[in-house]
Amino acid sequence: KTDAGLYTCDIGTDVAKSKVSVQEKPTEITKQLEDKTSPAGQDISLSCELSKADVNIRWYKDGKAIRKSQKYDLQQEGTRATLLIRDSTVKDS
Repeated sequence: KTDAGLYTCDIGTDVAKSKVSVQEKPTEITKQLEDKTSPAGQDISLSCELSKADVNIRWYKDGKAIRKSQKYDLQQEGTRATLLIRDSTVKDS
């Protein structure tokens, strides 16, 4: 059910009309990523919380897109988005 539409106020001798449109609030990050330090060889998990579930999320490292692979696992459950960096090396910094 949506609140958008044409609303009218009718008094019999006159009618007032109003067109209503409702814009969805933009998604926001409600919990930021935290800096991590880890010894080489460990898996590193980064996660953030969003104001809405099921949002299209893209992860980047130094401006380059990260895709799901043997190295990276991208997970999304509800409002939590998680990036898992497997078997970390100095190059992952």
